[in-house]
Amino acid sequence: MKLFVSLLCLLAVVTIHAQQKPTDLDKSPMDMSYWPNNYPLLKMNGKAKSMPVARIVYGRPLKNGRNIFGGILKYNELWRLGANEATEIEFFNSVKIAGKLVEKGRYTLYCIPNENKWTIILNRDLFSWGAYTYDSKKDVLRTDIDIDKNTESVEAFTMYFEETKNGANLNFVWDDVKGSLGIGLPVFKK
Repeated sequence: MKLFVSLLCLLAVVTIHAQQKPTDLDKSPMDMSYWPNNYPLLKMNGKAKSMPVARIVYGRPLKNGRNIFGGILKYNELWRLGANEATEIEFFNSVKIAGKLVEKGRYTLYCIPNENKWTIILNRDLFSWGAYTYDSKKDVLRTDIDIDKNTESVEAFTMYFEETKNGANLNFVWDDVKGSLGIGLPVFKK
C-alpha cells in the first residue's frame, strides 16, 4: 500500500510538471489564408470539389503608428514576410510562378522590399524563426513584383488569394503598400 501511495504522489508531481502555462496573447497573431478562399467552410458545407490549391500561414504584425517600409523594414534587407516564424506557403498541386514550375509541397516565403518592387523568395528550409537561419542555397524561386501605393493605410499586414482567369494572385497589403504575386495552374499537354 505504501508503494501504491508513493506512486500516486509521483504521478501527481509528474502531471503537474507536465502541464504548461498558456502563452500570453501574441501581438502578431498567426493567420491562414486558402486558395480557394474559405476552403475549410466550403469543405464543411460539402462544396469543396477537391483539395485546396494552396494555403499560407503567417504572423500578422501591426503598424502601431510606426514607419514600416524604409523604417522598421529596411529596404534591400531580407524580411520574413510577416512576423515571428517565417511565413510558410503550401501548394497542394504544382503551380507556375514567374513562368517556373513549382512542385507541390511546403516552402518558406521571404521578401526583400524596395520602394518600387519586392523580390519574393520561395525557400525549402522549413520551421524557421524569422529570417535568422535563411540559407539562399535552399531557394527554389526568386521573382520581382511591382509595388503600388494604397489609398488608405492598412493596420495589420494581410495576405490573401484572389482568383484570376488562369490561377490566383497572392496579395500583400500593409501600411500604404500593396503588391501581388501571380500564381498559375500549370497546363500539362496530353
